[in-house]
Order: sequence, then structure tokens, then C-alpha cells
Amino acid sequence: LELIPELARRTIDRYPNLRLFVTTLRGLRIDTSLIQRTDRGRFGIYFVEMGANQRPSRVTYDREYTAISQARPEDFDWDRVFEGAHWIHLTGITAALSRTAAETTLEAARQARAAGVKVCCDINFRSRLWRWDDRCTPLELAARTLQQLVPFVDLLMANADDCRLLGVDTASLSGGSAETGRQRELELIPELARRTIDRYPNLRLFVTTLRENISASHNNWGAALFDGTADSLVFAPARDGVYQPYEIRQMIDRVGGGDAFAAGLLFAMNHPDYGTLGEALEFATAASCLAHSVVGDFNFAKREEIDELVHGSGTGRVVR
Repeated sequence: LELIPELARRTIDRYPNLRLFVTTLRGLRIDTSLIQRTDRGRFGIYFVEMGANQRPSRVTYDREYTAISQARPEDFDWDRVFEGAHWIHLTGITAALSRTAAETTLEAARQARAAGVKVCCDINFRSRLWRWDDRCTPLELAARTLQQLVPFVDLLMANADDCRLLGVDTASLSGGSAETGRQRELELIPELARRTIDRYPNLRLFVTTLRENISASHNNWGAALFDGTADSLVFAPARDGVYQPYEIRQMIDRVGGGDAFAAGLLFAMNHPDYGTLGEALEFATAASCLAHSVVGDFNFAKREEIDELVHGSGTGRVVR
């Protein structure tokens, strides 16, 4: 048993293809120097049963005994992690995996704040993952943990259900018939954002994605961003100031769409070519839209392709 780690290392040294994950990231020009390697646990995976038309997609997570679920705050050199950084992106999925993973997520947020690094957090509530404390329900566990995390956050990605987990009063932010419900939801976003920011005054930006499920193969897709400092709201995609969601009529794979959105937003917010929050939101929404058109949870769309979609090239015609 004691010799297994050394046997694994020697095997991987002889067959470098076993380092596929890190190699893949390097191939995408992503810095892998801060990836923490450990002999504890394994790599987490999940299984997706792809839906179509009226049959929904289903996700089965396989995250027990993974390396990240056994991560501890002291495993990381936080000074090195945040050296030269502007943002850190965290999600509720990591905190859901185990008590130590939740503690590590909270410590990452604390250390980021102390280092002057802004924190972006996507709540991403997954009830099947929040199981590490059998004294309470997944909802109660998520609420208790996430309400400790959000006070360190600058940019929050959440929907009304997520805000309810955070203790925000959303009881009066619903209602209307099926015909008017969608428009009512859009109209209530500013009030939802204000109530969330009132409860967590550290928040500067509140973002929510807007997915309308026509069927498993047909979604409308967009997003809204509320700037708490300016008390202003922008939607994307917008044409002549009017919100017009992307119609994704033949969805290839929606897994990773939210991550593509978050990555696009943080990229554009920190790039001089996108001078306003509205422009950054347009880029993020287009990036995520294109991610729905490829298999897998990586978004392989080029920046030029995303910009073309933002500026109206969404016909899908062959480019020769």
C-alpha cells in the first residue's frame, strides 16, 4: 500500500499521456503552474444523459473521495496564488463537496479580499452535492455555508432561488400568468438585485443568466447585470436598447454554458476593448451562446467569432 504512490508516479513518468488533463490545459495556453497535486483522492467526473425535445438532460455527479473534496486551506500558498491576480472565480459546487472543501473555498475568498483581489462567485446550487452534514437538509447546509461566503464577494452570479438561499426576501418577487410571467421576471430583476445588495453591501455587481427552456433542445438565452454603485441595469443581447434573447433551436450541449458565460464576463471586464459593463455582458452572453453549439464543457469559440455574433452575425451560414 505504501508503494502505490511511487508506482503511479513512475507509470505516469513513462506514459505522459496519463497527464491528459494538465496537458490539455497547457494546449489551450492556460497556466497550470498553480495546480495543486496530491496523493489524496482522485479526479472528479460526472455523467450526462443528453436530453432532446421534451426529455430533459440528467447529470450524475461522481465527486466522493476526490482530491478537491479532500482539499484543505493549508494546502495552498495563498500569497503565490494571488500574486498579480485581479479576480478569483469561485462556485458553490466546490463548497458543496465536503466540509474541508467548503472551508477551503471560504479561505480562498478571505485571502483574496486581504490581497486586494476581487471575488466573483457563481452560486450554482446543486442539491445532489450538498450532503456532507447529515444533521441538516441540502438546502439548509447550502444556506448556512453560502451566507458565510457571500460577504467576501464583489460580483455575484445568482437567480431568485439562489438569493432565497442567501436569506433574501423574494416572496413578493413572483406571480403573474404563464403569458406574463417571463416579462414579470425581467421587470423584477432590479428589485431582486437591490435586496441582495442591501443584505450584502460588499456586493458591487449582481448578474443573472436568463434561460427560457422551450424544450431540452430549444432554449432562449440571455443575461442581466445590475451595477449596485450606479443603480443601473443592462440586458444582453440587446438590439436598440431592447432585450432580445438568443434563440438556440438545436442545442448540442448546454453543460458548461454558465462557466463559458463567467469566463467571458471576467475576460471582457478586464480587457480595454470592452469599455462598458454592457459591452462586457454582450461578449459573455455571446460566448456562452456559442458554447451551446459544441460537445463538452470547454468553449472553443475564438474571440473573433464571439465578437461577430455580438455584432449580428448569427445566421450559421458556412464561412468559406
